[in-house]
Amino acid sequence: MGNIRKIRKILKSMPTVEGAGVHLKRAFGFNHVPELDPFLLLDDFHSNDPKKYIMGFPWHPHKGIETITYVLQGNVEHGDSMGNKGATGPGDVQWMTAGSGIIHQEMPKGDADKNLWGFQLWANLPASHKMMDPRYQEVKSDQIPEITRDNGIRIKIICGSIDGVQGPVTDIVTDPEYFDIEVPADTSFEYPTKPGYTVLAYVIEGEGCFDPGNDQYSYEIDGAKYFDLESGSGPDIGKENLIMFDDGDSIVVRAGKDGVRFLLMTGKPIGEPVAWYGPVVMNTQEELQQAFEDYRNGTFVK
Repeated sequence: MGNIRKIRKILKSMPTVEGAGVHLKRAFGFNHVPELDPFLLLDDFHSNDPKKYIMGFPWHPHKGIETITYVLQGNVEHGDSMGNKGATGPGDVQWMTAGSGIIHQEMPKGDADKNLWGFQLWANLPASHKMMDPRYQEVKSDQIPEITRDNGIRIKIICGSIDGVQGPVTDIVTDPEYFDIEVPADTSFEYPTKPGYTVLAYVIEGEGCFDPGNDQYSYEIDGAKYFDLESGSGPDIGKENLIMFDDGDSIVVRAGKDGVRFLLMTGKPIGEPVAWYGPVVMNTQEELQQAFEDYRNGTFVK
């Protein structure tokens, strides 16, 4: 597979509260710009207690970015300033390009057992596309292809292509890939990646080895306690950890004794300045100030 990517850093997801009181785990965010370019944020919302999610994310603006919501359990009801409304249910994806500006709300609802589980990924837009018209790519679970390899590896293809199968989300400027991958116990997954692209993996179930060198002392673990001796106790990485890879042209993942499931995200770095405040991401502080002045004046939605 050529130059296999090694782990550059592990980010442990951290508890936080967002919106009107939604408890979630944040894998990365503002403090990690620009090292994850073009990605900005990844939140993991997972709870069976409605008090920790029912207040949701009431009406708020977005501008200059894309928000990608992927739901595994429960539903996320949504509405926006363009008159769209609906629900993102189990296995569904909502890929929203905020572009020049949109105001929307997202209200999580648990399933019959009160379970809610999903992810929201934010991806940046280059200056050339910051002011594009807002749009949605609503993708239902039965529209997302799933392939199963001979060795039992299962891959849901949201965006990008694997084994000649194309995902339903297309025409994204940062050329991203977004896969949900399950690897059976003691099985290896190999995948070619584009050199120069950012490659991330977020473990959601089980554990696995994401670096063939098996040297758990060669990379930093962000979020671990300074004297946490367990952080380097073995090569396998468990759930709620984000793996940042060094450059290369492939990754190799070997599942542990119980298998591993992870989200794989890749994208072309933009390499532009980032001016970020809350749900608005621009290139300069002047653009940022203008966006919030527009919001106060009622001219945010173009």
